[in-house]
Amino acid sequence: MSDDHQDYSTAFPDVSLKIHTVSVSLRRHLYMFKTLTGVFSFKKLDLGTKVLVDHMIIPDKPSILLDLGCGYGVIGIVLAYESPLSSVYFIDINKRATWCTRENLRLNLSNSNGKYRIYTGNYFNPIENAKIMFDAIYMNPPLRKGRKEFLDLFKNLTNYLRPNGSFQFVIKKKMGAEYIHKYLIDRFSKDYLKILCKRSGYWVFHYNQIK
Repeated sequence: MSDDHQDYSTAFPDVSLKIHTVSVSLRRHLYMFKTLTGVFSFKKLDLGTKVLVDHMIIPDKPSILLDLGCGYGVIGIVLAYESPLSSVYFIDINKRATWCTRENLRLNLSNSNGKYRIYTGNYFNPIENAKIMFDAIYMNPPLRKGRKEFLDLFKNLTNYLRPNGSFQFVIKKKMGAEYIHKYLIDRFSKDYLKILCKRSGYWVFHYNQIK
């Protein structure tokens, strides 16, 4: 399997180990990220994540936030920088990804007193018995294997999202953004879901956990 077409959504990617560095400006701040082969978009930040980061809504008070499927930690590290009094959690199935996240927290937030937790596992599995409720969850979901696993997350959101909490995620139009929008509107009604933006072929969604 080539480095560009590796399966990053496994615990132990079967690809030779190489270290890369990604430099990118997000929300008017420059970040440096250490990445490894076998991690999603290790050569440069993917456009979907950038669109989500640029348009996501960050709580203006100390909160408990989750970067779900965190990769090398971009979304959660931006959250931690922008909301330094918040607690930020990171989850990814890929052990290389969570190693990178740990390194990138040190690299980008070395002077921070923030509260961070990093878990390795699939979706909510690592915290299913922890009784943690989040004010907001952020995700760039892996959809190349289909949409079912992602849509199944909505069945369990009430176990992890506080009342009035949000689930913010980005979907590429070509990967089914319109289908997912219709599916969620049919399931939850328009009161729960809005589109924050449509940029460069990506849609950023905001699902609200109404009381």
